[in-house]
Amino acid sequence: MSISAATLISSIGWTLLHFVWQGLLIGSAAAVVLIAMRNARPQQRYAVACAALLLCLAWPALEFASRLSGGNASGATVRFVGTMTAAVQGDAATLPGWLQAKLPWLVLCWAACAAALTMRMALGLLWIGRVARTHAGNQQWQARLSGMALRFGVTREVRLRVVDNLASPITAGWWRPVVLVPASLISGMPPDLLEALLAHEMGHVKRFDYLVNLGQNVVETLLFYHPAVWWISGRIRAEREQIADDLAASHLGEPRRLAMALSELEKFQFSAHHLALAANGGDLMSRIKRLVRPDAQALNWKAAIPVIGLAAACVAGCAHTPAKVQAAPLRTTAVADFSSCLKPVWPKQSLRDENTGTVTLAFLINKDGTVADSKLLKSSGYAPLDMAAREGISRCRFKPATLDGQPVLSWTPMQYVWTLK
Repeated sequence: MSISAATLISSIGWTLLHFVWQGLLIGSAAAVVLIAMRNARPQQRYAVACAALLLCLAWPALEFASRLSGGNASGATVRFVGTMTAAVQGDAATLPGWLQAKLPWLVLCWAACAAALTMRMALGLLWIGRVARTHAGNQQWQARLSGMALRFGVTREVRLRVVDNLASPITAGWWRPVVLVPASLISGMPPDLLEALLAHEMGHVKRFDYLVNLGQNVVETLLFYHPAVWWISGRIRAEREQIADDLAASHLGEPRRLAMALSELEKFQFSAHHLALAANGGDLMSRIKRLVRPDAQALNWKAAIPVIGLAAACVAGCAHTPAKVQAAPLRTTAVADFSSCLKPVWPKQSLRDENTGTVTLAFLINKDGTVADSKLLKSSGYAPLDMAAREGISRCRFKPATLDGQPVLSWTPMQYVWTLK
């Protein structure tokens, strides 16, 4: 199945544009659910946020696949080229027509930004790999970390590396995890508090959180332009830190020790690495308060107002959609019934000369689905191939175009690709 560049660009562009309202809907729904679950376990809120982010990826992915397959519905060498082209030609002043004309630039800008973020992510991975290979560890703390891994039930080898110019422990990797510890913490933090921070990092290792974090970066790279994606991803990180806090406090048996360690960490200059998992993730002060005083959270109406506003906007938009649809005429394009078509016959001379090419034609379709007229839009470069394609496709039956449900006379562009297999 061949896919033209125009079809690919159109499918990507409209998928990105439609995700603007799809992401708003997913973000609003996730916010309402998370507010209702504010006193639930962090594992439950984490699952809801992860499901919302996965839906942010799955919905546009399914739409893109659907649009792409719709652009090549024949599965053969005959292709429609005018579904959106006809809309632009007929309604160039409308918003869809204007957006269709701008899609190549939109897709180009999106691809450039996504490529830059991909490069940033790749550099982060390379940095982590280089540090894990080149920096030395600490025998004493490596032994304590290995013992802690056994108590956590982690059977994989967990390496420890001491890194300069880093102010917070960072966990990276999943098959061979590594914990990067700032040299300033090794020398300046009391051992019992540093052990509490390492217990937090071991919670991430036990839960394979690095893989989820890597997946978050992929979604953020592809859908970087939507605030809902960043908000949901931020909630995932915040809930993940609370889960790791709970695991560390449970194994330490002293939640206050971890709270003191986080408080001590606040004195250091933080270093954020999106591809890593650090003990300073999330709202540090809220995590300290939660460990010291795990009270039920009251509903913050000020925080809920934007969510309610977004939800109301979505409902209002949906409520006004039918009126807009009724006000504007509903058009459909003519569609060929390929079971009624006869494959165009190769001209003998063209076949002997192995001539190939793509011919673009336009057919005037009657209200009863028959072809009333045809014209050549773009030649394949060989007149016999153009004539053969024109005569062959003219014999097809079509489902006529409609306007508000009534069949109408319309021109439909099509392509036929002459190729030797």
